[in-house]
Amino acid sequence: MSDIAKVPCSIITGFLGAGKTTLVRNILQNAGGRRLAVIVNEFGDVGIDGEILKGCGVETCSEDRIVELSNGCICCTVADDFVPALESLLALEQPPQHILIETSGLALPKPLVQAFNWPAIASRVTVDGVITVVDGAAVAAGRFADDPAALKAQQAADPSLDHDNPLEEVYEDQLLCADLIVLNKADLLTDEERVRITAEIKAAVPRAVKVVISEGAKLDPKVLLGLNAAAEGDLAARPSHHDAEGEHDHDDFESFIVDIPAVGEPADILGRIGAATAAHDILRIKGFAEVKGKPMRLLIQGVGHRLQHQFDRAWHLGESRQGQIVVIGQKGLDRDAISREIAGG
Repeated sequence: MSDIAKVPCSIITGFLGAGKTTLVRNILQNAGGRRLAVIVNEFGDVGIDGEILKGCGVETCSEDRIVELSNGCICCTVADDFVPALESLLALEQPPQHILIETSGLALPKPLVQAFNWPAIASRVTVDGVITVVDGAAVAAGRFADDPAALKAQQAADPSLDHDNPLEEVYEDQLLCADLIVLNKADLLTDEERVRITAEIKAAVPRAVKVVISEGAKLDPKVLLGLNAAAEGDLAARPSHHDAEGEHDHDDFESFIVDIPAVGEPADILGRIGAATAAHDILRIKGFAEVKGKPMRLLIQGVGHRLQHQFDRAWHLGESRQGQIVVIGQKGLDRDAISREIAGG
């Protein structure tokens, strides 16, 4: 790579639990020797996503090339966090050949794309593409997004609805900024649902954007990288609900951590999480737990009532085995009740 060439960056966006971290992990594990780096933006106070990525054990993306930004939404902390993180990666003795940027599930991608025009980094990096990951099963269930046309019709018929649902706005903004849309978890969809959701996505995006289908966010990196979109120079084609705003906030959402003791079996903690999710308006669950007698760490991730778990890696020597679960939901969650139900107290 020429020293004067801009380093391509892929912005991986998508709603809560869509599969962004899994997609990034799959790219890292199939990098084909390419030097990669990752900037991951947590929504919460514990670096679960960063820990998942650091467990990959990929030589071409060592732990010092995975930067976690946990001070807030990446699109709200560009100057304080994002630009310095990029500069630190570019200053490495062997700088990355491609940088993956995983936003939080609530981030708006357009402000991040705009940041690539900042003088400090404009001559050194470019947005290779914005990749939006869509949770097909969640959309099919109407959990995170509605048909945009139906929403507009509802607003027109009901004068009391004077603004869009914030979840709908985030979902639409992520679609509108995309250069590639990944319809993930296709194995949980019927053929009719795949066709319908794909049609809804294409109807919501006013320009030609490819929609690719995936199961478990498994796609060849050749499909995802090398889009050469130079998105920072194409902002006018990426409309946003928030174009007229200087910034946005996430006052509609909150997150907190539940410390959990070691469990006898995975089913113990999964049952408690499932019960808490059924009883409260929890959007997303992610974290780790210790299973007594097991040398491996139990990774738990969930969207709504759907929970996934796996033993992702061995506990490190001397590492704290304190289990922690991040709970994300809309504001007003009963933190005490949820904590008791998940921790088993």
